[in-house]
Amino acid sequence: MDETELPERESMDVDVVIVGAGPAGLATAIRLKQLSPDLSVVVLEKGSEVGAHILSGAVIDPSGLDKLLPEWRSEDTPIKTPVTEDRFLLLGPAGSICLPNFLMPKLMGNHGNYVVSLGNVCRWLAGKAEALGVEIYPGFAAAELLTDEAGTVIGVATGDMGVARDGEPKDAFTRGMALMAKYTVLAEGARGSLTKRAIARYGLSNGREPGKYGIGLKELWRVDPAKHRPGLVQHTFGWPLDSKTGGGSFLYHLEDNQIVVGYVVHLNYKNPWLSPFDEFQRFKTHPAIRDVFEGGKRLSYGARAITEGGYQSVPKLAFPGGCLVGCAAGFVNVPRIKGSHNAILSGMLAAEHLVAAIGEGRAHDTLETYEKSWRGSEIGRDLWPVRNVKPLWSKLGTWIGVPLGGIDMWCQSLFGFSPFGTMGHGKPDYASLEPAAQSKKIAYAKPDGVLTFDRLSSVFLSNTNHEEDQPVHLKVKDMALQKTSEHDVYGGPSARYCPAAVYEWVEGPAGPTFVINAQNCVHCKTCDIKDPNQNIDWQVPEGAGGPNYPNM
Repeated sequence: MDETELPERESMDVDVVIVGAGPAGLATAIRLKQLSPDLSVVVLEKGSEVGAHILSGAVIDPSGLDKLLPEWRSEDTPIKTPVTEDRFLLLGPAGSICLPNFLMPKLMGNHGNYVVSLGNVCRWLAGKAEALGVEIYPGFAAAELLTDEAGTVIGVATGDMGVARDGEPKDAFTRGMALMAKYTVLAEGARGSLTKRAIARYGLSNGREPGKYGIGLKELWRVDPAKHRPGLVQHTFGWPLDSKTGGGSFLYHLEDNQIVVGYVVHLNYKNPWLSPFDEFQRFKTHPAIRDVFEGGKRLSYGARAITEGGYQSVPKLAFPGGCLVGCAAGFVNVPRIKGSHNAILSGMLAAEHLVAAIGEGRAHDTLETYEKSWRGSEIGRDLWPVRNVKPLWSKLGTWIGVPLGGIDMWCQSLFGFSPFGTMGHGKPDYASLEPAAQSKKIAYAKPDGVLTFDRLSSVFLSNTNHEEDQPVHLKVKDMALQKTSEHDVYGGPSARYCPAAVYEWVEGPAGPTFVINAQNCVHCKTCDIKDPNQNIDWQVPEGAGGPNYPNM
């Protein structure tokens, strides 16, 4: 389809357009209207509704909410289950050790935090935003950054609807809309497609450490009431991963006999035969874990990339005409496995600088004051003491790196300094894979359909749906390279790192063919991160496509 033959986009002029209705985007919108009620603020959300694409553990630190909406504790909210008990387990193949809480640095404790469905929290925040006059448009994926001749961002365009798989318009074709804004806020979460382009175009990661990521897989279960302990928060590390592979589990007890169980695998793993999805299923079979699921029922499943680079990897936050907030900037505190509080705080911080700029009559410039402010804010103070945990774990492995990370956090907590200074992360995650011939194959047990499951039945529970007759949104830049390198050298790891059975290598008379089942995609972005040649580019599909998580 020739761009020059398309009808002109309809356009809308607003003060601020925000891409993404997660905690960061909604906090930005709410704070903008709190500070300047007359501002026109639009939030675009690619999910079918607010919360449809939100997936997180989640145990939330309420400090961000306390600052944004101080009255929330007196209202009816989805934040109902305070943490009542904290457990840390070290797993071996057949047994476990419960680590005493007094050994944990104070910042690791969950006293005062809440177990929630972050998707439901976002639905509630959306109601707050709309009550203030924010316009939220779910089902509209922001597909393009709009720029002027000088390269300044002047807004975004939503994707065209009704485009056939061959790229030609169908009868129901509708041109995307242009939202022209004084400032554009990217709140897409980890590895957002527009964020990735903005970082590359404006050199936002120059002088920073490489972005680091994990993949988080999660299931929601309803369990036997006798095994339900509302507010119990349990984390593990160790088995089934080897000592060189970072990751661990979370198991949180919500209300209504529901628990969430999940597994995070750091995406700098080396063995291309490793499957994060199958490691998650294997984890549930551990003697210290499996009992809680007996007599229970799995309700939902999902997966999502997590930013893990922390303080060293945060890119420059401001670019001409816009800025980054939340996980788009990488504000997750890795050892705490928490990012929503920093997402909210970053949205509020950005809003304050946006209001000041617009109040001065400015537009489309670079918010340098926002970029300079975050390291001295609550966000910087949260990320600074944990900055070495991830690099120590990555470089020294679980048995040495994790204890040293704990010692480092204690030193900074007690004495205000780190014996390690500020460590670098080294190479990016995609460069960590070793050739398949040099790696040990991993045998995974066949799922039993009761405790452990396959990918396709899991994707079914995620309510994932895409219009099948649309262009494939997973763009392979060089298909020949995919065969000669991803398949021939690395053994086709895409079929294993993808948690949704999107990719497969199918043997035929002419040799293996790379098949992309794009309709299965749960929008985790792992392929965009882990492909060893950076040969797969994740782009937004037609609006409202993807998972529809009910309570994740």
